[in-house]
Amino acid sequence: MKQLYRVLPIVLSVGLFGCGNSATQSDSSSANKAISENKEAFVSQLPDTAPVIKVATTGTMPPFSFQDDYGNMQGIDIDSIRAIGEAQGFKVEFYKETWQDMFDSVESGGRDLAISGISYKVDRDQRYGLSNSYFFNPSAVMYEKKNLTINSLNDLKGLHVAGMEGTKQVDQVREMGGYSELSTTITTFLLFEDLMQGKVDAIVQDLPLLQYTAANHPEHKVVIVPYEDENNPSAQQVILMAKGNGKLINTVNEGITKLKDKGIFKEIEQKWLGGTAPATTSNTTNQQTN
Repeated sequence: MKQLYRVLPIVLSVGLFGCGNSATQSDSSSANKAISENKEAFVSQLPDTAPVIKVATTGTMPPFSFQDDYGNMQGIDIDSIRAIGEAQGFKVEFYKETWQDMFDSVESGGRDLAISGISYKVDRDQRYGLSNSYFFNPSAVMYEKKNLTINSLNDLKGLHVAGMEGTKQVDQVREMGGYSELSTTITTFLLFEDLMQGKVDAIVQDLPLLQYTAANHPEHKVVIVPYEDENNPSAQQVILMAKGNGKLINTVNEGITKLKDKGIFKEIEQKWLGGTAPATTSNTTNQQTN
């Protein structure tokens, strides 16, 4: 497996269950002190006069976008868009949205861009303005049952499969057909929970999301099978903007090129995915999402 598939072997339950403020001591002064000592670590080097871009993100998709105990956004995508902004002269302001609301808010003009593990899809490219790829993010299957052997997407036929609503993986399973049932949830952890409770036979999601979740729950023995390779357009992660916002699209793409040339994205990957991943069986294909 490539280095990209590795995952930090540490428990970050806040990223899986949502934001929870741990500074809830009965003494309000000590609580305020704890919060003040754990302010956002990132400090922009741009002047106060720099333009501010409104960024929609889920905040519930570790390792891409999630919150710490104090509500600060963190993850691969958070670091990535901040780095792009610093390179291109704009600051970012994060707005937590559900997966679907994230798309709607960009289309309506309420937010300037969205970033949260968004993969390239043909219909998205037709409807929105998509950036160039900045991250390789293949689809994968996770399953637990010992009597199952899943080596590819086709092996999901006849099974109860679950995916996250609105994702490319759900489209891929629907296109394949042959499954006994297809259900959806709104977060990766809910998918994982359904699998652990035996409600579904297998779940489909982005490989880093599944690996990160599995690494944080080592008590469960699961198998993860990637099924896309780097030549597949849908395995490329992009930033989503309004279709007609050519100026912002060009600015973001220029930033992506600069950071790739400097190796910044590799540094960000190492920061969040630099540990040892759980065992993963790789069987990549050129599965398309039309």
